[in-house]
Amino acid sequence: MADRLRILLADKIPASGLGPLQDDRFELIESTGLEGDALADALAGVDAVIIRSSTTITRESLARTTRLRVIGRAGVGVDNIDVAAATEKGIAVFNAPSGNTISAAELTMALLLAAVRKVGAADRSMRRGEWDRKTFKGSEVHGKTLGLVGAGRIGGEVARRAKAFGMRVIAYDPFLQEERAKQLGVKTATLDDLLRTADIVSLHVPLTDATANLIGAERLALLKPGAIIVNAARGGVLDEEALLNALNEGRLAGAALDVFTDEPLPADHPLRSVDSVVLTPHLGAATEEAQHNVAFEAAESVRDALLHEDFSRAVNAPAVGSELMRRLRPLLELATRLGELGRALAGAVQAVEVRYAGETAEDALRPIAAAALVGMLTDIVGRGGVNLVNSLHLAESRGIRISRVLLRPHADYAEHLELRLAGGGMETRVAGALRGDHPRIVRINAYPVDIRPSGVLVILRNRDVPGVIGRVGTLLGEAGVNIAEYHQGRLEAGGEALAAIAVDGKLPPELLAALGRLPDVLSARQVQLG
Repeated sequence: MADRLRILLADKIPASGLGPLQDDRFELIESTGLEGDALADALAGVDAVIIRSSTTITRESLARTTRLRVIGRAGVGVDNIDVAAATEKGIAVFNAPSGNTISAAELTMALLLAAVRKVGAADRSMRRGEWDRKTFKGSEVHGKTLGLVGAGRIGGEVARRAKAFGMRVIAYDPFLQEERAKQLGVKTATLDDLLRTADIVSLHVPLTDATANLIGAERLALLKPGAIIVNAARGGVLDEEALLNALNEGRLAGAALDVFTDEPLPADHPLRSVDSVVLTPHLGAATEEAQHNVAFEAAESVRDALLHEDFSRAVNAPAVGSELMRRLRPLLELATRLGELGRALAGAVQAVEVRYAGETAEDALRPIAAAALVGMLTDIVGRGGVNLVNSLHLAESRGIRISRVLLRPHADYAEHLELRLAGGGMETRVAGALRGDHPRIVRINAYPVDIRPSGVLVILRNRDVPGVIGRVGTLLGEAGVNIAEYHQGRLEAGGEALAAIAVDGKLPPELLAALGRLPDVLSARQVQLG
């Protein structure tokens, strides 16, 4: 049996969720509580790692990895993963965005109801032996307005449940389409208008640079007196100090928080002493069902990425599902070979335009461009240092401008791909096409050719005069070099021509130089494809 793919389980992962990895091709290694050098050493020896929230994957922990290809997060957030560092290393990062959707939505409703009906404070009072009904008079949610900040999977499920309670729901989400809003039965609003209108505000956005302290002092001041705010999304979205001030000043009726800027929440944190706040220790995914679901979803993603190069659910890679990948594979292979060829012919590259005409949908353009850049960058960063995950990032970090153009169907080919590389004041064009699943190079600059894009190609520029092909064949034959294919293209008889010659093996430098010195040969270079 071939060497098995090694997968590190760096946090406690429920066995019930590891079904997709119960395969002889995988070796599961459970080692929890790793950090620092121990984590870096462990990651250096595996093909994939699956984590939950306890393990943090840092740039330092990835520094020694050359084998690691996939990071799976059994949960929604990836803020405990340095995604930028993983992308630079060509490591795909997956999360499990839908596995805890129902659990998180149900907890949100539980927190909302607990805050409105003052359940937490009433429970503490009862445990002190009291029977204080007057202090804990709450209000109904029926007829109230719920403002959702974020209306994705979880926000959408909260909206459905709130509607069932008879609530009016409004939502702020820049990505919420009108048709989706109608399906959910919610009205859209700007963030400030939502805060002014809602009786209860519930947060459902990830923690990013754009959402850090999204709800701070100024926006909390927009809430109507007696409003309640719920955060079961991510700590750091809500400014906790500003929230404390609003609560202590009596401007808000209460809050319910499952997530915090610092976790675990410090024992002496002032939020713990505020009776009008309901606090839970990050329980959004803390159900048996959610733990199974997120583990299963992460395991499926890891399996499909390792076995089928399915990056459709990766947070940092072109969306290429396994079915699309099977259809695209010949095209991606062609794109990579054209990238190698174009880079060798162009030298320095400052910009590349990827032009595709074919039957595949427009969503294939990005992975096609990524594959072309894999070929272009291979001789710069090494074959193991660039792949579909990081090629676009690596190109952009080197200042290479990338553009993609979807063209109308080509007159001669069902699938046609052209790269235009600009650099040093020159433009180099290479084009290829598929015949069935068989890729061919069909044009180099202005010259039509027809040759298989693999192995060693010798590219000659020569005058179109009698005897050139014979002299080239003789020289290569005398040197013991077999010619697999020889295709010469020209624009007009007697002018300049270009020959693409596939040979069995790389030519030594002195033989390549001898080719360039042959009568009527203007230049000779070779390219290793694949």
